[in-house]
Amino acid sequence: IDKVRSLHAMIGDRPILVEIDGGVTPETAPLVAAAGADVLVAGSAVFSGGSVANPAPYGANIRAIRGAAEAARV
Repeated sequence: IDKVRSLHAMIGDRPILVEIDGGVTPETAPLVAAAGADVLVAGSAVFSGGSVANPAPYGANIRAIRGAAEAARV
């Protein structure tokens, strides 16, 4: 999170997006979003609890991560 803050400060007003890839969960998403991350890439947090036969949890996991990040950006 400190690295994201530092990078965001270095970028300033330039049109550069900060992307976080890995470790993004509903718990970490608001922290990195508030620190200045623009793009969050989640892998295992999206696919946990689901399967090919039961993909329903995937959507719920995505909504949880997205909602947590959006709430932190407000």
